[in-house]
Amino acid sequence: MTESQGQPLRHGVIVRSQLLSARDVDRALHRMAHEIIEHDGESEGLIVLGLQSGGVSVAERLADVLVEVGAHGVQRGTLDVAYFRDDLDRHPLRGASTTSIPVDLDGRAVLLVDDVLFTGRTVRAALQALAEWGRPRTVELAVLVDRGHREVPIRPDYVGKNLPTARHESIIASLEGVWIGDEVAS
Repeated sequence: MTESQGQPLRHGVIVRSQLLSARDVDRALHRMAHEIIEHDGESEGLIVLGLQSGGVSVAERLADVLVEVGAHGVQRGTLDVAYFRDDLDRHPLRGASTTSIPVDLDGRAVLLVDDVLFTGRTVRAALQALAEWGRPRTVELAVLVDRGHREVPIRPDYVGKNLPTARHESIIASLEGVWIGDEVAS
């Protein structure tokens, strides 16, 4: 974090305030893990896929918590959706990340995990990317923060925290906490 005219700067966002602490985030992930197990039984054979890049650390921690609270056979992976986005003309590709799916997805339960759900376009791209890797039995979505403003009909199955925002605001979410602010003008 650096300073921008006296205000903290985090990931290109001038931070106005912290909304959740690291402890709040961990508590939310524990609650989500219990909800997942309650909904899916012991979550036997579940594969938790973090969306590159913001969802990867959240997915790793959520998978750890799932095992802590009793899930068995949880697999982990990452999914890069860069080439499946529908806004490449407005936001050119900054570089692709790695997709790592350690098991065959056919007939498996998949939990997609992202840090922040906003318009839903990243999740739409993730569903398209996922189809390239197989045909899961089920696909569910877990997000640390749902900030609203959907442009496509996507709703998460598990939410750490609903944080309604204005469209011009930015949310930074990680295991260290959640902040709200404004993007730095380029």
